Amino acid sequence: MDFITNEEAFVSRYILAMRIMLFCIAALLCIATAQTRNVSDAEVQKVHKSALLIDTHNDITSRTVQGYDIGKAKDDGHTNLTGLREGGVGAQFFAVYVGANYVNGNRSAWRTLEMIDTVRHDIIERYPNDFVLATTADDIERIHKQGKIAALMGIEGGHAIEDSLRLLRDYYELGIRYMTLTHSNTNNWADSSGDMDKAGVEHHNGLTDFGKQVVREMNRLGMMVDISHVADKTFWDALEVSSAPPFASHSSCRALSNVPRNMTDEMIVALAKKGGVVQVNFSCDFLSQKTADADKEVTAKIAAARAENNPTLIEEYRKSIPRATLADVVAHIDHIVKIAGVNASGIGSDFDGVSCTPVGLEDVSKFPNLTRALLEKGYSAEDIRKIYGGNFLRVMRAVEAETKRLRGTSAQP
Repeated sequence: MDFITNEEAFVSRYILAMRIMLFCIAALLCIATAQTRNVSDAEVQKVHKSALLIDTHNDITSRTVQGYDIGKAKDDGHTNLTGLREGGVGAQFFAVYVGANYVNGNRSAWRTLEMIDTVRHDIIERYPNDFVLATTADDIERIHKQGKIAALMGIEGGHAIEDSLRLLRDYYELGIRYMTLTHSNTNNWADSSGDMDKAGVEHHNGLTDFGKQVVREMNRLGMMVDISHVADKTFWDALEVSSAPPFASHSSCRALSNVPRNMTDEMIVALAKKGGVVQVNFSCDFLSQKTADADKEVTAKIAAARAENNPTLIEEYRKSIPRATLADVVAHIDHIVKIAGVNASGIGSDFDGVSCTPVGLEDVSKFPNLTRALLEKGYSAEDIRKIYGGNFLRVMRAVEAETKRLRGTSAQP
């Protein structure tokens, strides 16, 4: 029998403890390495250029309709042609945004036509060497291969159709390829997330019977059903009624920033199972809970300062709100990927439609920063190509296939 001295026992325990500590350190280093890695500028550029970046929501149209020249490089907003080129944007959905105020006096259709015209005339016709109108997934890929930017249109606010399927069909003929069922206002056939707690607003518990007809007609036409801005019940109704995959053109995750405009985990997973995709919104309050909370606190103060006609104080209050960051954008993409898979996430910036953009993603020229951040997080080049455009093209093609099935041999819209 061998006997171990106290000194030998101490040394043995010491060695074991050191081995455990070294193992823990190695494990922590592995975790850290898995979360971030060094990425060269050359790798960022290679991956970024290999992707077809499709941004499904940009509101620069609310400025071009007033005379803003998108072709001039200016440091006064989020979007211009130079920035789009620097950011490597391959396809841009321009928002045909119709404010709720146009419901008064039945001016929604008039405004819709104005907004369609600013895309077709002030952007595409004015800069034909840079922008080409696209209406199909194949168009997007063809135009991108030509080195130009595919320009598409999506209506923001279902009140634009003035409760008429005939107008919906007219808009499709003019090039509209998605419609957000509501904006921040509940319309006559769909509830919005923006006024569910507002007194005096008549709600429908989701979609009305006519609202369901709208969704079915969008399926038949080949117009994508966009559920950004809708109330939760409207989302579930649209998901059930639509025979083609709906999508969220500019929404983020409620689990990370608890605001009504964002989607719950249950909604994200259900949308993904239907074949849809969540295009992450870059608005600071949708990305960061700290921003959202501060925004609520400051809103009342800004209202009081506005009543006092004190612009200096208003600006001070606005500056006191913390901004979201590039890391917040990555966190939302990462959250969607973790709960629903890499095929469920995309980009819907809402540039020029929001007052605050993330540090590091201030405008359209900064998209390569997102590529770097995703690579550092461990995403592969193929993952990034899916997130940037591949996932959305899949949805668009599924909608196109469904309209062919529904129309049969008919070519009439």
